[in-house]
Amino acid sequence: MLFSRMILASKLAAGVLAATWIVPGAVWKDTSGNTIDAHGGMIQQRGTNFYWIGQAASDSVTPYLYRSTDLLNWTPLGAQASIQWLWRPKIAKPNGSFWIYGQVDRLVQALVSTQMEGGYKTKGAAVALPPNSYTYSDTGMFQDPDSKTWYLMTSADHNTVQINQINSDGTIGDRTNRLAAGAYEAPGMFKVGNTYFLIVSGKTGWRSNPNKMFWCTGIGGSFTGPFDIAPQAENTYNSQNTFELTIKGTQATTYIYMGDSWDSTGGPSSTYIWLPMAVDANAHTVNLQYHSMWKVDVTTGYVSWPSTKKRYEAETAAISGRAGESFRLMFRNRSLLTRLSAIRDCSDCISKRSVHQINTQSQVTFHNITGTGEPQWVSLHYTVNNATGTFVPAHWLNNGHSGEAHILVNDQAVPTNISSMNSRAGHHKSVPVELTLKPGDINKITFGVTGCEDFEAHLDGVEIFEDA
Repeated sequence: MLFSRMILASKLAAGVLAATWIVPGAVWKDTSGNTIDAHGGMIQQRGTNFYWIGQAASDSVTPYLYRSTDLLNWTPLGAQASIQWLWRPKIAKPNGSFWIYGQVDRLVQALVSTQMEGGYKTKGAAVALPPNSYTYSDTGMFQDPDSKTWYLMTSADHNTVQINQINSDGTIGDRTNRLAAGAYEAPGMFKVGNTYFLIVSGKTGWRSNPNKMFWCTGIGGSFTGPFDIAPQAENTYNSQNTFELTIKGTQATTYIYMGDSWDSTGGPSSTYIWLPMAVDANAHTVNLQYHSMWKVDVTTGYVSWPSTKKRYEAETAAISGRAGESFRLMFRNRSLLTRLSAIRDCSDCISKRSVHQINTQSQVTFHNITGTGEPQWVSLHYTVNNATGTFVPAHWLNNGHSGEAHILVNDQAVPTNISSMNSRAGHHKSVPVELTLKPGDINKITFGVTGCEDFEAHLDGVEIFEDA
C-alpha cells in the first residue's frame, strides 16, 4: 500500500494523475500525458511487468511499446524499430531472443532483439505463409500455456484463418490448424482447461461487427462454431478483436477481451474496448461482460468497478429551452404542438424519471457538482434518438446521422462533444468522461445537443465516484 501511494505521489508531482480504471471507449493517456497509440496489438507479461505492443496510427503504423505493472498506468517506451507500415504487431519469445511479427504488404515480417525493450532489427525478408504460400492481412499471436509453444494466427487468402507454429529459430513453421467457415479476420485465442477458444471478427473494414467465437479440443482439432460473444446489435460494443489476455491471479483467473474501437480510417482517434469475459469451458461459452468502468487486480485476479459517491438527477437540474415539446393534439387533420413538462417516467432509469426531448434549442444544467481539483471520472447517463425514434450512435453525425451530444463545464465557452472523450457516446446509457473540476461543490455541467432539428437526447443524470 505504501509503495502504491509513493507511485501515485510521484505522478502527481510530475503533473500526471495515476489511472484508476479501465474505461472502454475513453481516451486513454500514458504516464507522460499523451494518448496511448498501440492498436491491433497484444500484451505479454514478463515477471511483474506487462508489455503492450501495437501499431502507432500517428506514426506511420510503427510498432510502439508500453510497460505497466497494473494494466492501468502505461509508461511509453516509444518506437521499437524504424520500420513503418507494420500492421498488427505481435511479440513472441520462441528462443532466447524477442521477436516481433507483423504484416507488411500482406507478408509476415519478423523483427528480432536481444531485449524486450528496444533494439529490434529486421530479420530476413517478409515471407508468405506455409504450406501454400498464402498472403494475409491480420496478425494474431497465441502461446499455449501448457506446451509453451508459440503460434502465429493470420487471416489468410481464400477466407482462411490459419494457425502456424513458430519454430524455435523464429521462422514460421507448419500449419497446425485452419478455419474455413466464412469471411473472418482479427484472430485471437486463449485456452481454458483442454479447450481452445478462437475469437474472430467479420470483414467489414473499419466498421465494427458481431465478433464470433469458435472452439476446439486440441490445437489441431476441428473447430465448432460460430457463437456470439456479445448481443449482435452491439457489434461487439463497437470494437474489433485484437488479443485475449489471461490474468491468472492467486484467487481468480480473469480472461480479458482486448479490442480496438476504430474511427472511420483506423486513425489516431481510435480508442480501446477492453472487457472481462465470462467463460464456461464445459458449456463452451464466452460472453463479454460490459462495464463502463472496471479494473482487474493483477495479483488476485479479481475484477472490480467503482462505487457511486454522488448522483445528480436530471429531473432536479435546471431545464431551459424547448425540452419536452412532443405532444401532438390532432384536430381536423392538423397538428398542434403543445408544451409539456420535459420530465417523464423512464422505466429503465435509476430514478424512474428523466428529462426527455432535449433538442438543439434546449439544455440541462447541473449545479453544485463536487470536484477534486484533479482529473476525475464523471459518468453521463443518457440516450439519443434520430427522427424515427431509433437508437443511433451520437458521434456518427459526419456519416449522415442526425446529431451529437455535448457538455459545457463551468465557464467553458465552446462545448465539447462527448464522443471526443469517449467513443461509447450514444452507444451506451452510461458514458464516463474524464474532467478536471474545481475543488468543492461549486461546479456546473451543462448538457446539450447539436445537429438536425429532429435530433433529441433523453438525460437520466450524472454520477461521480468514490475512487475516480
